Amino acid sequence: MAYPSPNDQIPVFFEDTSVAFASKSDAKLRKTYWLFSLMNQARVVNLGTFFIKLALKLNLPIKNLIRVTIFEQFCGGETINDCDATIASLRQSGIGTILDYSVEGEDKEASFDATTAEILKTIDKAAGSDTIPFSVFKVTGVASSDLLEKVQRKDELSEAESAAYERARERVQRLCAHAHERNVRIFIDAEESWIQGVIDDLAYEMMQQFNRERPIVYNTYQLYRHETLEALKNAFLTARQKGYYLGSKLVRGAYMEKERLRAREQEYFNPIHTSKEATDTDYNLAIDFCLDRLEHISICLGTHNEYSSQYCALKMQKLGIPRNDDRIWFAQLLGMSDNISYNLAKAGYNVAKYVPYGPIDAVLPYLIRRAEENTSIAGQSSREFLLVKSELKRRGIGSL
Repeated sequence: MAYPSPNDQIPVFFEDTSVAFASKSDAKLRKTYWLFSLMNQARVVNLGTFFIKLALKLNLPIKNLIRVTIFEQFCGGETINDCDATIASLRQSGIGTILDYSVEGEDKEASFDATTAEILKTIDKAAGSDTIPFSVFKVTGVASSDLLEKVQRKDELSEAESAAYERARERVQRLCAHAHERNVRIFIDAEESWIQGVIDDLAYEMMQQFNRERPIVYNTYQLYRHETLEALKNAFLTARQKGYYLGSKLVRGAYMEKERLRAREQEYFNPIHTSKEATDTDYNLAIDFCLDRLEHISICLGTHNEYSSQYCALKMQKLGIPRNDDRIWFAQLLGMSDNISYNLAKAGYNVAKYVPYGPIDAVLPYLIRRAEENTSIAGQSSREFLLVKSELKRRGIGSL
């Protein structure tokens, strides 16, 4: 893995806040500044999330407050049609949308069927738009997490459990088949290690069916796990042997503390890398592996890491790969890392934003994670807060 040298011509710069926040008016930028300044304080975030959960449980009227603050920053709306304004705004900057129905915590068959129906709508919406390049779903949105864990452990299933798992598999099949029929690429998101094995099996089963002519189904690879790089390489070999394209979304990972805690409690080997440097190295090696095999692999870099984004752009430049090659995409979450998304898009790369949507109380777990990600660590300000502060200064306007 060759790191950029001082002699390399850097293809894109992420420090240009004038590009990153061009779509925001002064008033919206000030609002963003105050929101991130609050999220930059761990005590405020902890107290805020506690009282929000309590207020919703007691049916207190705080949804409008949530809607015009954190929900507006990180979500497209409560319904799929609510997202139209966000889709249009992103389109003006050359950025695509990935509609992400982010309802969590449901664990009933009726909920799984309702989620499946909603994801089918996102596929149809993508098929009718030239700015929605992917759909996405989590297997735990259409299947019981506890059941998936039993399947991965190879526990004996009851007759009812076997039937439930077959229904779950049929939902995954229905989503991928519909995506194939509508020619819409679809991500299967990664989840915890104790269910990721069965998710991988489902993803590869779907790839074998639907990725014969082109990559439709993408599996997600969490490079903060020490075995994932090897798993990616093995998946490529299997795809070549069985004659289908590999769709790969590369992420670092989102369940670090949960993974470490469970490994400690249950006394098994922690699957997470022991250092961030090891994760970064594997992530960039995964970029190398995929870009060197683009004839048979399509990739999406789901990352907020500036270095890895720059690393991929530079590698593409060295290999003579056009910036807009449709086999390579970059993706970030709505409301975060706009300096990466907007500068990449302006430079001509394929970029999309994950745009979560759903009822406010149902997407609250997602919103809380976003607030916690932007909380200062050891007194350091979050990257997002500093970028917004820099743009306010560049515009010569105050935060009031």
